[in-house]
Amino acid sequence: MAPTTTLPQNTPTLAEGGLRRVLAVLCLTEITSWGILYYAFPVLSVSISADTGWSLPVIVAAFSLSQLAAALTGIPVGRIIDRFGPRAVMTAGSVLAVPALLVVAAAPNLPTFYAGWLAAGIAMGAVLYPPAFAALTRWYGDGYVKALMILTLAAGLASTVFAPLTAALVDRYDWRTTYLVLAAILAVITVPGHLLGLRGRWPHPPTPVGDHPVDHRDASRSRAFLALVIALSLGAFAGVFNLVPLLIEQGFSPSLAALTLGLGGAGQVLGRLGYLPIAARTTARTRIVVILAATAASTALLGIASTTAALIGVAIGAGLIRGIFTLIQATAITDRWGATHYGRLNGLMSAPVVIVMALAPWAGTALSARTGSYAHAYLILAALAVVASLIGAASIPRHRRHDAATTT
Repeated sequence: MAPTTTLPQNTPTLAEGGLRRVLAVLCLTEITSWGILYYAFPVLSVSISADTGWSLPVIVAAFSLSQLAAALTGIPVGRIIDRFGPRAVMTAGSVLAVPALLVVAAAPNLPTFYAGWLAAGIAMGAVLYPPAFAALTRWYGDGYVKALMILTLAAGLASTVFAPLTAALVDRYDWRTTYLVLAAILAVITVPGHLLGLRGRWPHPPTPVGDHPVDHRDASRSRAFLALVIALSLGAFAGVFNLVPLLIEQGFSPSLAALTLGLGGAGQVLGRLGYLPIAARTTARTRIVVILAATAASTALLGIASTTAALIGVAIGAGLIRGIFTLIQATAITDRWGATHYGRLNGLMSAPVVIVMALAPWAGTALSARTGSYAHAYLILAALAVVASLIGAASIPRHRRHDAATTT
């Protein structure tokens, strides 16, 4: 059996205690940032619409704008992190996120509401997964996969912690006060966390692995990079963003549909726990092809299954696959081109994926209206995932194909 994952060469890193501090801080700040900037919105959106009179689609469009801003912000953020490290940019993102939420909370009209979410999106681009992944990949050297697994396991608790907290706050107060409280929590945890917790010398970029030094321009313009971006984007589009309306369409009560969605989240945790042995025993090509094929299968089964037990079981399985998919995305650049230009290349790769994820809920709803049901829409999404799997096979650069072929 041949190990085929290209790990970064050993680079000067923080001492062991410093590495533990960085990982612990990023786990805490990612839970908080994802929970407040991302997962609180779905809980509050109905209350916002009821209080303001703004339609729900218009409110959701403001949040989608924030995701577009986050995607575009991630590109320069990746370049900055490659050169200077994560401390300054992630601290700045945390600082910006606080007044952005205050603007959202106080917005007297839609233009102000949109401006607040635009600023929040820029902040998200500086504090969510891509910059955190870049920080751990450089600091942890050849131990980066385990660090990324721990981070994503922790961040998976964001909705578990903050969705109920947000619901409890809005039940007691209103959505504006809820966002004020959440902004205060964000300020207390993430600003000092990033400022104090991410201190330490930023290691020099690791030497490119193998006999083929990689220029980031050549990598980003290669066919393999384009194939990787398309495959991951289609895979993200085929995700289970419209699972709750699908389940309600199949006869689930809203509460049972929400519970099933939560069980899918538990499945993601299981998937992430299993990533290390999977990575040790498979090639980068095998991982992306098989997981995207499994995404296609689980998505199709959600469109075909009709019994309660079957739908719940498939939803858990789909969550497990999504958990692995997250780590495939996190390690895709290093697997193919090493860690030398991780921040820059990951920012370029992640931007289209984030944009697709922002558009997917709306697109899934439109597709269901066009086809007559969410079940039919899921079958089309499954077909897209099949295409993604085929394209994923072409996402390995030529020098990595050669390396894999000569490894014994």
